[in-house]
Amino acid sequence: MSKTVFITGCSSGIGRATAKRFAQNGWNV
Repeated sequence: MSKTVFITGCSSGIGRATAKRFAQNGWNV
């Protein structure tokens, strides 16, 4: 089962860092 997360505000700052972290851990961002 794939894991999916939806994050808004990913262009910079904490949103971008959060999206990168989830992607590195195998989540579909």
